[in-house]
Amino acid sequence: MAMRKSNKLPQAEVIKQILKRCSSFGKKHGYNEEDLPEDVPKGHFAVYVGENRTRYIIPISWLSHPQFQSLLQRAEEEFGFNHDMGLTIPCDELVFESLTSLMR
Repeated sequence: MAMRKSNKLPQAEVIKQILKRCSSFGKKHGYNEEDLPEDVPKGHFAVYVGENRTRYIIPISWLSHPQFQSLLQRAEEEFGFNHDMGLTIPCDELVFESLTSLMR
């Protein structure tokens, strides 16, 4: 009996891809010489939430939080991680704010 390989990447690899994608949105105004957004402190990254795509700056440490990982899975299912809008979380802003307040 042959075993099927899963198409899912290991969690660490997915996180690396997310961070790489979030830190390489191009050489636009507001980016430093390392192609990182000037308004995002080290150890943080930007996500876009809700219908209005409100931008939130969140700590990288949240990537390992189970509730945030479930949001990432939803984002991957709905948008994939290869699009130009940045990391977009398909979640109502109030729900996102409530969830993140529990992670602080």
